[in-house]
Amino acid sequence: MIPLKTLRELYEFNYWARDRQLQACAELTPEQFLRPLGGSFFSLRDTLVHLMAVEWIWLERWRGKSPTKQDAAEFAAEKFPTLESIRERWKLIEQDVRDYLRDLTEQELSRALTYTNLQGQAWTYALWRVHFHVLNHQTYHRGQITTLLRQLGAPAVPIDYLVAQDVHLAR
Repeated sequence: MIPLKTLRELYEFNYWARDRQLQACAELTPEQFLRPLGGSFFSLRDTLVHLMAVEWIWLERWRGKSPTKQDAAEFAAEKFPTLESIRERWKLIEQDVRDYLRDLTEQELSRALTYTNLQGQAWTYALWRVHFHVLNHQTYHRGQITTLLRQLGAPAVPIDYLVAQDVHLAR
């Protein structure tokens, strides 16, 4: 099991890396931000919205709710036309995640979390495994964002965990 202290540190890293990539995205033109690039999602914008939406979906599951496809439609990429609109909404989700993590206990991490996914299927996992999954998912798509930035000719900022240790987490 992942200790709660480590889990919280990994979320700190997650938000640090996200913010660095959002800062890199701020240098793009609106056309670049929305340009179809042929990745997992239509554009860089769509990839960012996916990351934000998934974080919200899991937060709701941690709170005992199972969002539906209709609920998730709140996060249709078209509803976030600019980087700033994504940043504003994601900061609210981040605060809710931080509040959730602040109140989470070590004992709760081993409990089973049962939820229904967007396809209507029920799943059960230990809560710590779900958190590991979310963090791994975010890392996976941040790698795609790095590739998309490079395809657009933009600099891709270093977002490695040890870089975060050196410049952010070690404070």
